[in-house]
Amino acid sequence: GGATTPATTAPATAPSAPPSTPGHVNIDVTVGQTFIFSPANVTANVGDLVTFFFPGGNLPHSVTQSSFANPCTYLAANGSNPAGFDSGLQLAKTFTINITNTNPIWFHCKQILHCGMGMVGSINAPLNGTNTHAAFVAAAQAIGGSEETDSGSPILTGAGAVATGPPVDSTQSSSS
Repeated sequence: GGATTPATTAPATAPSAPPSTPGHVNIDVTVGQTFIFSPANVTANVGDLVTFFFPGGNLPHSVTQSSFANPCTYLAANGSNPAGFDSGLQLAKTFTINITNTNPIWFHCKQILHCGMGMVGSINAPLNGTNTHAAFVAAAQAIGGSEETDSGSPILTGAGAVATGPPVDSTQSSSS
């Protein structure tokens, strides 16, 4: 074929997260071929926006709220505490949450095996004590291949954060 196609030697590139600015934290969902969030642990104030940038390619990822006690399990509603947010499995999208309190927020990628590989992150995790970001990563890795997985559609409300809307194409320009 005479059509021009992108080189097949490199993975498809999607916009990576721009630098964070006051009031807006940006996080890459995967870096290169590594299943990590970058940065994986951030601090955000009430009213701050946190935007997750999903890569293109053929392997979707998610940002799924969980708990420190169950790093790889979707955060279910409990009493007056709401269930967690969930981007759903996405490719080449962005997903933005608005921080509503400064309690720690724990999240993971629900793609099969990713959480157990340590693809977890936190917002406002304590710097010391038993429930630090490092302890959360270790707890996820201890689960390994035994994690529960679910598909499921995006869920826009969560504990300590509410999405600004469903995931959107990362190629669209934002007017914020």
